Amino acid sequence: METAGEIEPTVFLEQSGIKQRKIEDMPRKSEDQQDSTLDEHKVHEIPLEDESTQSPASLGRQTIRKKCRPEDWTSEQGGMQSRNMKPQQNPQYTQSGSSQSGSSWQGRRRQENRQPQENPSGNPQSWSPERSNPKSPRPWGSSSESQDSESTNSYTDLVHYLRANWMTGKTRPREYRVSQLEALCHFLEERAIDIQHALCADLHKPCFETEITEVLPVRNELAYALNNLHCWMRDENVNKSLLTMMDSAFIRKDPYGVVLIIGAYNYPIQLTLLPLVGAIAAGNCVVLKPSELSSYTERLLAEALPCYMDPETFAVVTAGPEETGQLLKNKFDYIFYTGNSRVGKIVMTAAAKHLTPLTLELGGKTPCYVDKCCDFQNAANRIVWGKFLNSGQTCIAPDYVICTIEAQEKLLPCLRQSICEFFGNEPKESPDYGRMVNDRHFKRAQALLECAHVAIGGETDESERYIAPTVLVNVKEWDPVMQEEIFAPILPIFIVKDMEEAIDFINCQERPLALYAFSSNCKVVHQVLDHTSSGSFCGNDTMMQALTVTLPFGGIGYSGFGKYHGKFTFDTFTHFRGCLIRCMGMEMMNKMRYPPYNNRKLRALVCASEVRRSWMSA
Repeated sequence: METAGEIEPTVFLEQSGIKQRKIEDMPRKSEDQQDSTLDEHKVHEIPLEDESTQSPASLGRQTIRKKCRPEDWTSEQGGMQSRNMKPQQNPQYTQSGSSQSGSSWQGRRRQENRQPQENPSGNPQSWSPERSNPKSPRPWGSSSESQDSESTNSYTDLVHYLRANWMTGKTRPREYRVSQLEALCHFLEERAIDIQHALCADLHKPCFETEITEVLPVRNELAYALNNLHCWMRDENVNKSLLTMMDSAFIRKDPYGVVLIIGAYNYPIQLTLLPLVGAIAAGNCVVLKPSELSSYTERLLAEALPCYMDPETFAVVTAGPEETGQLLKNKFDYIFYTGNSRVGKIVMTAAAKHLTPLTLELGGKTPCYVDKCCDFQNAANRIVWGKFLNSGQTCIAPDYVICTIEAQEKLLPCLRQSICEFFGNEPKESPDYGRMVNDRHFKRAQALLECAHVAIGGETDESERYIAPTVLVNVKEWDPVMQEEIFAPILPIFIVKDMEEAIDFINCQERPLALYAFSSNCKVVHQVLDHTSSGSFCGNDTMMQALTVTLPFGGIGYSGFGKYHGKFTFDTFTHFRGCLIRCMGMEMMNKMRYPPYNNRKLRALVCASEVRRSWMSA
């Protein structure tokens, strides 16, 4: 994880005693600068409404949400003047310690009437600054052994507080889960403009892409969960043997408890809120940790989202790498992480200390096979869209094209034409083309261009973190661009002799998160599907499998493990509890398993409990 902004170790919040990363204030700009930058991305503090000023009618739909005044995050100018903003001019959001802030735990007036919950031991679990000893704070990342203990880990109170509330059973009723899912729907509706502004400031993401790739998937996930939650929650009856024929055997869908969701910067709304939908639907309490790299969206989620959700079962943590390390030292009941493999190993190591189950949504080098028998222009359109969407910062974007030299000769001019049609002759001026998220990722991607032969594009502008849509040719297996996930708008073309060699090459690499194959011959597409392994697969298109709510999404091997989307998200955050309830009578049936043992009892017990093969399976 990279740090966005400066880490301040001594920022204490009013009610919870939790230390959070302080995001720097936005620098003041002159009037001339305001004309050419996104001044409308400035975010105002969200004042809180005193309960005494609320009308009874305002307490109906969601009491928690109504305590926050729905004030816009945009400036007085009201609209976005320039979308060709330079990333280095992005103002940093301010996170003040005002008691009237709407951030994660800052509102004193918002929480002052909340009654402390009791933990399982019977001791009241309250939120007080004294519990974290604010008079003598210890710097983040300190190597002192005492900091490893729960008494000095400032996130311990938060986790204990949520677990105590979960133990009361508050999150289990269907009505409560529905109310929280509907509150999340209201957040997406009422903060739609704020989401667009934040994502444009973080990634120069067009409003069209924001709607299609960020908001729509979460909205679909919410609708799908609300439509089917009553079925998902039901006990699932199972087949029984003769021995248990008179008993009740079923699967109970239990929530895990307190779960941690760590989001990613490239799609900070979708990859953070989509797993949140399943966690809420399954009845869990949630600690949500957005990526600090997409700092505008992080601020939006930290300050606005808690105004809609129940603070007794939901919390947002804004944390850099060191704070996240402290957070992971706490015992969670489930962890859901989206990001790169390096940090995924750190998360998995931390989870192993508590034997915490987890899902890792990672990445890898996604191959895209293009057959010689193909509609090359259609294939180029779909490859260019999938690759250069969000400036190549998509975990399931085609990482490289693999084809024969004959296919490359036909595909290359089609790729050039598609890029020109999508972004114009100057993609830098296109309002529909994104930017790299920060300087470090820009320089990493720029270095890959120095070791390859550029066929299309290759232009860069460090001041804007701009990398043109680029296609590389004459790529060798040992080139740097083929050794790591690119995660940038750079598309190498790797040459093979035929499809068999392409399949062999793909199978020699780590198993990818996705795999694509283009061919007018459906047998070729199925041959690639049958002889390879990947987290997901799409024939004759790119990335569309991830927009299908009924398909599972997840990695395999080095690209991660676990799956989500639709019901699979609910299942991920659900413990399937096998239950058998027997009657107290009919003891004669049970005597066959009691000592003293004999052959007669054995034959009877085997006959009553044996599973026989069906004649239909032969």
